[in-house]
Amino acid sequence: REVCFDQAAVFIEDALQYRSINHRMDARSVWLYRLYYSNACQWILSFTIFLILFLAFIETPSSLTSTADVRYRSAPWNPPCGLTESVEMLCLLVFVADVSVKSYLVGWAQFRTNLWLLAYLAVLVVSLMDWIVSLSLVCQEPLRIRRLFRPFFLMQNSSMMKKTLKCIRSSLPEMARWALGAGHPVCSQQGDGQDRERLIYFRNLPEALTSLLVLLTTANNPDVMTPAYSKNRAYAIFFIVFTLIGSLFLMNLLTAIIYNRFRGYLMKSFQTSLFRRRLGARAAYEVLSSVTAEGQAHPQEVGVKPQDFLQVLQKVQLDSSHKQAIMEVLGPPLPHAPPACASGLCLEPPPRPEYPSPFLQRAQFLFSHRYFDYLGNFIALGNLVSISVFLVVDADMLPEDRDDFVLGILNCVFILYYLLELLLKVFALGLPGYLAYPSNVFDGLLTIVLLVLEISTLAVYRFPHPGWYPEVLGLLSLWDMARLVNVLIVFRFLRIIPSMKVRGPLSRLASLLSCSPPRLPAVVYYVFAIMGINLFRGVIVAPPGNGSLAPDNSSVPCGSFEQLEYWANNFDDFAAALITLWNVMVVNNWQVFLDAYRRYSGPWSKIYFVSWWLVSSVIWVNLFLALILEVCEIPAGAASAPWTSSPRFHRDVLEEPAEEELMEKLSHHPHLQLCR
Repeated sequence: REVCFDQAAVFIEDALQYRSINHRMDARSVWLYRLYYSNACQWILSFTIFLILFLAFIETPSSLTSTADVRYRSAPWNPPCGLTESVEMLCLLVFVADVSVKSYLVGWAQFRTNLWLLAYLAVLVVSLMDWIVSLSLVCQEPLRIRRLFRPFFLMQNSSMMKKTLKCIRSSLPEMARWALGAGHPVCSQQGDGQDRERLIYFRNLPEALTSLLVLLTTANNPDVMTPAYSKNRAYAIFFIVFTLIGSLFLMNLLTAIIYNRFRGYLMKSFQTSLFRRRLGARAAYEVLSSVTAEGQAHPQEVGVKPQDFLQVLQKVQLDSSHKQAIMEVLGPPLPHAPPACASGLCLEPPPRPEYPSPFLQRAQFLFSHRYFDYLGNFIALGNLVSISVFLVVDADMLPEDRDDFVLGILNCVFILYYLLELLLKVFALGLPGYLAYPSNVFDGLLTIVLLVLEISTLAVYRFPHPGWYPEVLGLLSLWDMARLVNVLIVFRFLRIIPSMKVRGPLSRLASLLSCSPPRLPAVVYYVFAIMGINLFRGVIVAPPGNGSLAPDNSSVPCGSFEQLEYWANNFDDFAAALITLWNVMVVNNWQVFLDAYRRYSGPWSKIYFVSWWLVSSVIWVNLFLALILEVCEIPAGAASAPWTSSPRFHRDVLEEPAEEELMEKLSHHPHLQLCR
């Protein structure tokens, strides 16, 4: 009986978290499963993933310098051999325990067919072998292969990333065909033209391909066309036709290809998550009904006893206020209904405080009404507008000429209102009810930080008065502290996003991204940064004189890496590599990076930067655009499914699984045995 209660609790937790129920269900496995998915174990796993990724900033080559500019950068502190390796070994041991528990819980049959678990095991084996090699060479090895595999630990822990990778993989054949089509106009090198043009942009076939590829992003337009156009007007036709075909047709064709693959992807994910939730709920119901049916003449008509369900509810990992809400909603038992908390109807806010006075009751109603939130949004908008006006007015003034009297007074008034709003909401909702809303937690933290900064400002510079002079006292001047306050106020204005109506596509997109932040860009950034360090570390060297390249920059071509003083854009450490990749991704002047690294490291460096451009500026942008289009086409009812913390599925949007389909799936469960 206790085993069946534990099984039902696990099934309910699986339903709440949209997890698969295909795992071992014996008493020992259920105990291990609940321990593994406990908040403490999952926090340890998440922290371990963060720690092993963060090591890239500290281990050799270290990013612990004040600047990345090779002209002014001091020698970084590099940890002694064995320090970061010890931390890394602890992280790898946690991952070994993680894959061991997962493999045991799903069983040997599923483990052999689960590609993610097999890849997890292979990555750990390679990482451990490479770690042993590092120590045997006293940390002097030229290449650490295991650093390239670290983002895998982040990917395998995110179901959303696995689905996104699956979508990209299905789009690769069509994107390859697009690349072949895009390569045809790029390879159409112009054979005639001015000598200067050929020497600069079309010196040979690789240079011509590079120039036209950059033109595809319009980063070198009209520079690449100007020499030929200056000789003859007709040469402009070539560049205009190329731009029309490449930038306007082929790039938009790629968007259509990716969207065609991505279309319906989110709704399919919603449907899959709904099926998992209903399957978990049904499994819990079947287990509990099997307990009730023991010794009954007609077990199929018995259902679930309320006391059994409440006993299971106490075992479920759920907030106490939510459990209390379930008990209140449960009411009279419904024998043939699945548990209420697994159907998405249980996550209600904590009960509000009760006040005996009619005046306090009316005040509570007023300050808990949504119109009070609208008033707060309007005040935040007014605060943002006032800051913008003063920034525009003071844009051309030196700090010593600014008078921050009015802005200082306005900041005091607005911060006092934010504090009053916080106290009134706590009065109306109660402290548990106030903290139950993430938007209130966000507002409250910013309000406290703003209040501390404002009190510090008043303590140091006293109350605002005409001619308030931003004299530097300590680390920050008055103007610096005022700007910090203003930045936080701008962040506080983001409170309007959660309060936007779910009917709007923007709010649905914001809800989706806030509840499932995109991790794939971070993974690819990490991999390309490590590759860049291994390929280009140390190729950018400081010019003679440890200053500008020369007394004047006339000794280098205009617009070159040296003339623009891009010395901080290098791959000498992990942090510098991330910034360099960001600057290339923006594609503004990215031809400067292509030319510089070709000269400093060789022509094959272009493969690295072009690959990064394809992944970041082409695939990512189009994936994000496809996501926006898909979200805009999702009916409003699906906006809260199932990426939010309180999913409510609408039958007019998602198709409810049939009972026969659920029972068929349960009948093929590899480890479920009903306690009859």
